[in-house]
Amino acid sequence: MSSIAPHQESADVTEPTGPPKRAALSQVVERLWKSCRHLIPVIALLVTIIVIFAATNPYFLTTNNLTILLTSNTALWVIAIGMTAVMISGAVDLSLGAIVAFLAILFAKLIEAGTPGGVAVAVTVVAGAVIGGAVNGLLIGRLKLSFLLVTMASLTAFTGFVNLWSDTKSISVSSPVTESIAFGSVAGVNTSIVIMAAVLIVALYVQTRTYFGRDVYAVGGNPVAARLAGISATRTTVAVFAISGAAAAAAAIVGIGRSSAASPTVDNALPLQAIACVLLGGASIAGGSGGVGGTILGVLFLSTLGNGLSLSGISSHWQGVVTGVILVGAVLLNRFSEGGLAQLRGRRRGRPGAVANPGAQS
Repeated sequence: MSSIAPHQESADVTEPTGPPKRAALSQVVERLWKSCRHLIPVIALLVTIIVIFAATNPYFLTTNNLTILLTSNTALWVIAIGMTAVMISGAVDLSLGAIVAFLAILFAKLIEAGTPGGVAVAVTVVAGAVIGGAVNGLLIGRLKLSFLLVTMASLTAFTGFVNLWSDTKSISVSSPVTESIAFGSVAGVNTSIVIMAAVLIVALYVQTRTYFGRDVYAVGGNPVAARLAGISATRTTVAVFAISGAAAAAAAIVGIGRSSAASPTVDNALPLQAIACVLLGGASIAGGSGGVGGTILGVLFLSTLGNGLSLSGISSHWQGVVTGVILVGAVLLNRFSEGGLAQLRGRRRGRPGAVANPGAQS
């Protein structure tokens, strides 16, 4: 009997290795599902409109059209990623349209003065970060002013300033940097698409792999708890608005590359579109939830919708109506998928706390 015991003991050690592996895989799948299920509505809508447009227009899925679809929305892509950080922290930046116009004129003036293209790009990006952080960020973070009041004031001030500086005239820009953005490629891939991919990768890394990314979620989710944990809400707020300003600079340079001119015209729809993309991606207007991945799905949804409607010959006025209706429906569907329907049912039954913090899934 004693000679058999060691073999039984060995079997007891090796037999259970299978189930723990399956349990670990099950936990990974469960975590992945919890982190991504709030994106199912926007993914479903995106797939639906792709199928519809592909079935009704043979040009839609061509390489040329898909390239146009992406490159024509580079500015929105970059702006929306910057807006994601701001909205996760619990704020909104309405001044981005005016800041983009201001930075575009700044870049054009630098090129006119003979500044090398690379230096002009660096100065413009730094200026955008300083404007976002030192103006909007400090007023909101340090002085605790309303982000709506501050960003609307910035929108008004920069709109007036950019018109005075440019004399309301566009400035033609010719630079190797802008030409490479418009017509260049990297390893056969359009430069604008490379820029979009680079910005996305950096944003995902900062969001998921840095302490700063966690601080942004903490400040947006519960500022009091974040302060007690030693997180500086002021520093975090200044940083996210600096990121938003730098994103505005990148959008301004990309826009100049596409048009070869800097326009003082303020695109007030740009920040609103960016906000819509972030909300479509599962973020809450109250902060503390959302993510870059969801925002990009929102950008792809809006870009695909606009491109498909244009190919279908629908006028720009009706495009606005259709896009607005679909956006409202998409956001409502997203909220219900996060537990809003269960919460509504709980209230009808007299149990308002039926769903606790659905936004925590993001």
